[in-house]
Amino acid sequence: MVAPLKKLKYSDLTSKGILQLMYRVWNFVASYSLLLIIGAVLAIFWVNADPHSYHDLVDLVLVDDTFVGIPYRDENGIIHRTLTLHFLVNDILMAFFFAIAAKEVWEAVILKNGALRGKKAATPLIATLGGMVGPVAVYLGMAVAMGPVIYASVTNGWAIPTATDIAFSYLVGRIVFGAGHPAVRFLLLLAIADDALGLLILAIFYPTGELAPVWLLLSLFAAVAVYLLFNLAPRLLDGDNTLRPVSSWVRKHLSFWPYLLAGAVSWYGFQQSGLHPALGLLPIVPTIPHADRAFGLFSEAEQYLTDLLNHIEHKLKHFVEVILFFFGLLNAGVEFSVISEPTWLVLGGLLIGKPLGIALFGWFAAYGLKLGLPAGMRGLDLVVVGCVAAIGFTVALFVASVAFEPGPIQDAAKMGALMSFGAAFVSIIAGKILRVEKQNG
Repeated sequence: MVAPLKKLKYSDLTSKGILQLMYRVWNFVASYSLLLIIGAVLAIFWVNADPHSYHDLVDLVLVDDTFVGIPYRDENGIIHRTLTLHFLVNDILMAFFFAIAAKEVWEAVILKNGALRGKKAATPLIATLGGMVGPVAVYLGMAVAMGPVIYASVTNGWAIPTATDIAFSYLVGRIVFGAGHPAVRFLLLLAIADDALGLLILAIFYPTGELAPVWLLLSLFAAVAVYLLFNLAPRLLDGDNTLRPVSSWVRKHLSFWPYLLAGAVSWYGFQQSGLHPALGLLPIVPTIPHADRAFGLFSEAEQYLTDLLNHIEHKLKHFVEVILFFFGLLNAGVEFSVISEPTWLVLGGLLIGKPLGIALFGWFAAYGLKLGLPAGMRGLDLVVVGCVAAIGFTVALFVASVAFEPGPIQDAAKMGALMSFGAAFVSIIAGKILRVEKQNG
């Protein structure tokens, strides 16, 4: 993490000092995902001040009648596509955000010391399942209680409260538990597994159009081809040569470009298949050369890993932060007047279902199945972890945008996702009540 900003002296205000300050401020903002919050806050103020100009920006047409974008049929039944600013951000650029999330999931599963391997991951994984079941049960249960008309209109949003925002839950977890507390690592394992299940839910339950699975063969072909040609083949040609001349040449001269091209092909395959194209880079992530170990999500040590997968992640970090700013700007614009039943359903699923599900399933795994908890972590800490994991924000906003058509129901559900930030304050209060002992280090 970046060092805190220190008080400036007058002598620091040289051109070099100003550049250093700007760099440190940017690192601080990027490291804490503040651009996403800034974009979301700006969107809320804008849409409530002048909704027409805000929606004109969201729906701005960049290119009409092109090969990517929102599909529509003309009078002859021929499909055309329109590329809007909203589609560019949500369906194209957000693919890089999901690729970074997939990278962490992939390393956690495949590497020998991966966080989601072996018995140590059993309790967090079962708790993650509770963090999915609990919100869905509360969301649908509350919807049933509101009557058949409400239930019929909001059913498709059941997955919105299953989301956990990794970055913000991690930061709040550090505030509540301290950086050295084992509950923080438990929370990260849970959030990574939550992301994996969330990606699966998006792919299966929220297609963007008529399903045409045959197009996924294009994505599969792109992934297999780039792996064989630019990952496996150079290593085979190197053989036992420890200098790895072929692999080094490929890394130096071709770098990430073959994988970017394969990613574009895979993305197109996802768009044409009807699956959400923002998931289009997922098949390419496992094909990229990676280190034989990972230090963990948000670990400073990972910046010193020189494998191509980590190199790409570090190059993308600031770019993705800018993308998240525009994602917040184009998706968080909801008027306060839209607060209604979907808002309370999403909030109930997150603030009630998440903590209950994680605590109950975590307790069952730790004590019922005798899988245990990390040393230094109490059973009561599971309740606080559940409260922290209730911050849905980024992914919850994304799911809301695909679960409902644009309109009052979608806006109301998005408001619930935005208001889930209240889980941060609930977590701090729960930590005080349950006497969490902060462990820094």
